[in-house]
Amino acid sequence: MLGLSAYPALFLSAFGAATLLPLQSEAVLVALLLTGQYPLWALLLVATLGNVLGSWVNWLLGRSIEHYRERRWFPVSPVRLQQAQAWYARYGRWSLLLSWMPVIGDPLTLVAGVMRERLWIFLLIVTLAKAGRYAVLAALTLAWI
Repeated sequence: MLGLSAYPALFLSAFGAATLLPLQSEAVLVALLLTGQYPLWALLLVATLGNVLGSWVNWLLGRSIEHYRERRWFPVSPVRLQQAQAWYARYGRWSLLLSWMPVIGDPLTLVAGVMRERLWIFLLIVTLAKAGRYAVLAALTLAWI
């Protein structure tokens, strides 16, 4: 992953990791950081952009998913969807600060769409969470903390 192909690889891994796909963008970021060949700011920007755009896809899916709630093939039971909605209603938009976390982060961004969270608020909070995670990972990798 040397040269310019490193950036698309990082972007795609970060984008995919933010969707419900089981990808690990952290490993790609760490590998690129350890080469010392890429500016830190560029790697953080590409990873954050990819991850936030992947979360935006989840938000978009959430906005339209309820139209299919009664279909037999619907991937989430009505009970689980109601539980997720109740959780989001209880903790609100600030729960999106947890969007960086494995397991709960991706479904949380989908539920934000179901709950009709405003896009600009969604993007602001999710960007803070995702950028913060990558910044801490970079600091740990480079032994700054």
